Amino acid sequence: MKTIWRDLSSFAVAAALLLVTGCNTVSISSNQYIGGPQFAPSNAADIQILREPPTRPHLRLGEVRVEPSSENVGVPKIEQALRNAAAKMGADAIVIVCDQTQITGAIITGPWYGRTIQQTTGRVIIGVAIKYSGTGS
Repeated sequence: MKTIWRDLSSFAVAAALLLVTGCNTVSISSNQYIGGPQFAPSNAADIQILREPPTRPHLRLGEVRVEPSSENVGVPKIEQALRNAAAKMGADAIVIVCDQTQITGAIITGPWYGRTIQQTTGRVIIGVAIKYSGTGS
């Protein structure tokens, strides 16, 4: 009986940890522009996050889309996700072009003859990865 109780308490602790950590994830997708220049990956720590395009010459490498799983995801985690994805493209900076709540999916419930569809919304951040002209090859 003691081993069953110990196993149940271990399961409860694991489930609680999963619940706490699972709610703070960031979904990332990136698309490098077709036909654009290719660069070696850059250091994510050096990538700037900008709210407006820079005035100095630059090349647009691709887009990064980030969707936090909840409102509890902190800004540092979102910014790190943006930097990591842009670094894979060899970017020097990422320009935020969209930061808003959008429809991100739907939940379908009920039988096939009487289904209901409820839209789900979430925060979506889209940035354009850029490389300053004259840096790298």
